[in-house]
Amino acid sequence: MNNQILLILGMMLVTYIPRLLPFVIVSGKKLPSKLHQFLQYIPYTALGALIIPGVFSATPEMPHASLVGMGFAFIYAWYKGGIIIPVLGSIVVTFLMLLMKNGFVV
Repeated sequence: MNNQILLILGMMLVTYIPRLLPFVIVSGKKLPSKLHQFLQYIPYTALGALIIPGVFSATPEMPHASLVGMGFAFIYAWYKGGIIIPVLGSIVVTFLMLLMKNGFVV
């Protein structure tokens, strides 16, 4: 049991240190404007890399329903912003598309 705790603590350190080092090294320094602008896009690209593959496999029998839902989320987020309404709206749009395919049978 004691070895397991040491193993968990060791794994924690190994994963925590690479996350902490950039903050320690960069804190208090002014980044070049181009690098700062580039770093602002990372959350969006990471979110896209996590969500978009799942969109294509969410409804394999009707992939265009997922694409319509994703299109709604993209258009709404582009013009209005936010994240909650685009996500919930895309779920509703995809669900309605699936209902239309099945003849509104719930």
